[in-house]
Amino acid sequence: MRFLLLSSLAFVICIAGCSSAYKSLSPATGDVACIRKFKPEFNSTLYNTQVNVVGKHLSGLLLFKLMPDSSLRIVFSSEMGVKFFDFEFGSDGVFKVHQIMKQLDKKSVIKTLKSDFELILMRNIAADRVVIKTDSYNTWYGFPANKETHYYITNQACDSLVRIENAMKRKPKVQIVMLDYNNGIPDTIGITHRNFNFDIGLKYIKR
Repeated sequence: MRFLLLSSLAFVICIAGCSSAYKSLSPATGDVACIRKFKPEFNSTLYNTQVNVVGKHLSGLLLFKLMPDSSLRIVFSSEMGVKFFDFEFGSDGVFKVHQIMKQLDKKSVIKTLKSDFELILMRNIAADRVVIKTDSYNTWYGFPANKETHYYITNQACDSLVRIENAMKRKPKVQIVMLDYNNGIPDTIGITHRNFNFDIGLKYIKR
């Protein structure tokens, strides 16, 4: 199944020919608490997963598992049970790599995956450092982080999450959609990296 095709429909922002993709944004007001309702409520949640990274294709099952100590394990394995990676986000904020296949065991890949999952899990939201902007159609809740900004973009009523962006000063690095929530769980998640060939598509498996 080609879940990544959804990204071409969802990411309609135009950045070609612009000095900055964000120059049209203007200051706005809003309540950062409204975006917390889009934080996924993973307990033991399984997704059919497709990954394309630098010419390589991986497919299998990705499990989000909330552990008794409130840590969250993220395990991606083939349908035959071979683990591609096993990550943990501790309740204390510490990130651990329990296992990763040799081909993916690179600092840049691990750092990228960690950042992607942090965006999905909304682990970077802090009300005391939010910068809120608007493009007249949507509200952008921005959270500065070093030389980047993590944006959670909603419609003006804040009843729909349009997308998530990890942005440099002038253009997005990563764009994420989480679609069709049911009981706090998005049915479809799409991750597209704009600076190199790395895409991830997840489709919820009902059990």
